[in-house]
Amino acid sequence: MRAQPSTVKLTYDDFVHFPDDGKRHEIIDGAHYVTPAPTTKHQAIARNLTVSIGSYLRAQPVGEVFAAPFDVVLSDLDVVEPDLLYIARERLDILTVAHVRGAPDLAVEILSPGTRRIDEVTKRKLYERVGVLDYWVVDPELDTVKVYRRAGDGAFARPDKLSLERGDILATPLLPGWSAALSEVLTSPV
Repeated sequence: MRAQPSTVKLTYDDFVHFPDDGKRHEIIDGAHYVTPAPTTKHQAIARNLTVSIGSYLRAQPVGEVFAAPFDVVLSDLDVVEPDLLYIARERLDILTVAHVRGAPDLAVEILSPGTRRIDEVTKRKLYERVGVLDYWVVDPELDTVKVYRRAGDGAFARPDKLSLERGDILATPLLPGWSAALSEVLTSPV
């Protein structure tokens, strides 16, 4: 993912005119970021999480889960497409016909080649600033998940580092009673 060098800050109005070219386009602090289409393992992980959380939400309708591509407009200068997001039922008013307008409760990014710094630093800071409660960074190469959770001071606490090798289980207080073994989450056909 790379930012196009420019002194002009792009806005959501610019964003809606980006080409529909199969790549992910995002704006963070007015800078344009472009990411190539994701890998098979990336897509399998996104599917696994969406199916698992979606099944839970059918039985426990406490909110809604969405998978990329789905625009999240955090400000006029910040438009992102998390791989997966969750919004609690009492906050569904941030949904519009076209996109999410505001911070989701949970944002999930699955690392792709070249996105590590943007996902682990730039987006983490953005999500922290705008009020995301849980932020998960899934690393398909290392078979790990970093879970950033909002602490009492409003900032993200030091992340919990979950590992497939240790047999860890992913859970969140946002979805009471839901959990998924990393062996299920990180499964891929290749």
